[in-house]
Amino acid sequence: MISNRFIIEQLSPYDVATTVEKLIEVAGQKEWQNPATHNLQKSLEKSGKNVEPVQVVEICKSDYSGKMLEKSDERIVSIMMPCRISVYQKEDGKTYIALLDMSAMTSGLPEVAAAAIKEASDESFEIVRTVIGQF
Repeated sequence: MISNRFIIEQLSPYDVATTVEKLIEVAGQKEWQNPATHNLQKSLEKSGKNVEPVQVVEICKSDYSGKMLEKSDERIVSIMMPCRISVYQKEDGKTYIALLDMSAMTSGLPEVAAAAIKEASDESFEIVRTVIGQF
């Protein structure tokens, strides 16, 4: 598993499709929206590329995004929105979840945006923890 200052990877006990389904379900229970899920494996198949299953789940919660977008100075963080959770299978046949520790990237950002990002990041980790039982 890979873990650095910004990217955290954890093993999922489920296959890719089930992991994605459970993430969306738990996020919804915590009042997060799922504006999109990107199936990168299918997208790449259209270009003749064959890769293991990879899906990127977008989640967004207006409590946090509203704080980050209400004022002009905070809008710079829109590049980090919506929150994304990647679910993929490696050559070992196991499913993994990866997400950014966005709170590690808040240095120098406006205070309101940094606080909202930390809260959103913490809750994103809680969503993943609820699904896979660790983090």
